[in-house]
Amino acid sequence: MAIQARTEFASALNQVCSERGVEPEVVIESIKQAILAAYRKDYEDPEGIEVNLDSNTGEVNLTKGKKNVTPPGFGRIAAQTAKQVILQRIREAEKDAILAEYSNKVGTIVSGIVQRISGPVVTINLGKAEAIMPPQEQAHSENYYVNQRLKLYLVGIKEGARGQEIIVSRSSNDLLEGLFKQEVPEISSGTVEVKAIAREAGSRSKIAVASSQMGVDPVGSCVGQRGVRVQAVINELGDEKIDVIAYQENREEFIKAALSPAKDTSVKINEETKTAEVTAPDDQLSLAIGKDGQNVRLAAKLT
Repeated sequence: MAIQARTEFASALNQVCSERGVEPEVVIESIKQAILAAYRKDYEDPEGIEVNLDSNTGEVNLTKGKKNVTPPGFGRIAAQTAKQVILQRIREAEKDAILAEYSNKVGTIVSGIVQRISGPVVTINLGKAEAIMPPQEQAHSENYYVNQRLKLYLVGIKEGARGQEIIVSRSSNDLLEGLFKQEVPEISSGTVEVKAIAREAGSRSKIAVASSQMGVDPVGSCVGQRGVRVQAVINELGDEKIDVIAYQENREEFIKAALSPAKDTSVKINEETKTAEVTAPDDQLSLAIGKDGQNVRLAAKLT
């Protein structure tokens, strides 16, 4: 049962119990153990000593047998110890509440500011909480700096060196899809569907889209009037080049589209080896391959 909050101590105790969903007796027992630890540190072995704690006022006295053995001035130490235990419980409750809130945002786009860079790990301030962006979730061509504003994909909450940590990403394919969802109403409404994504984060991406509604151009919807929609995504990703491609059920046609901007290619599919042989005219060969083979590599991933 809750203790009537007549004092500051009882009020704080009630707050902890209601937020943590624990009985007051459990918190009081934690305080008693902390007080015994404080006694051991400053005085002597507390064996046989009983802590008497007034759950309303927070006043403490120590007894051994029936004798009061409270050292002079120990009441102040005990009060400070009780306060620390309660504040710690409140902080734990607040952290749990924040983690619960962000666990509901897993799989969405969040905004944050780079707070610090510790070696390869970037710490992001999300407002109510901190998140970390490990090296594998970073876009390798991006240079991060303190106070930089970013949009990030919330990967999940994992157990780390400091307990549970919120993990965010700038390299995930889901970040690209989430940004398009924010910029393109047809994607968020389901009229246009993202079928596949191939991405080399910070450099170039290919995204294949299809429409489930007659008369809706999926590529045009994603590009936007004068390219305004796709440009907004490119700007957020640090000028990462993005090819928007119309998804085709016909695999040969899809591979041809994936090799854009190369044109006039011909495709032969080998069903046994699950490979495709592509022939391109001489003047289109360098476009089909791309710089360092990037275009054909992304087309292979996409298809």
